[in-house]
Amino acid sequence: MGTDADVVKRGWEAVAQGDWDTLIADYTEDMIFVMPGQDDVLKGKAAFRGALENIGAALPPGFDISAIREIGETGEIVSVVEWKSDKVPGGSQLAVLFKFTEGKIHEERWFVDTEQWNAAF
Repeated sequence: MGTDADVVKRGWEAVAQGDWDTLIADYTEDMIFVMPGQDDVLKGKAAFRGALENIGAALPPGFDISAIREIGETGEIVSVVEWKSDKVPGGSQLAVLFKFTEGKIHEERWFVDTEQWNAAF
């Protein structure tokens, strides 16, 4: 079955391939997704799945992930994401917290430098 960290790694691989069905299979029905700024919250797997169709609009132009590493193995996993974009060519980092219930993600929360993130659009 693997660890919760393995679930997170599999999720990032699915994101890279645009395989949303594989990605959402690892989320609970009542999951929440909290976007940068922490006040934009998607509730439920269906809402999250719908948002994934327009993921390009939520990311800065030229957004590219250069590296991801996971911290933790079970219960709560943090991904440290190295990224760059057209307006942030030198790159930056963000963190994504994943909270688990019985092997499935029930909360995903993105932590970014919101000034830098907003300036990247």
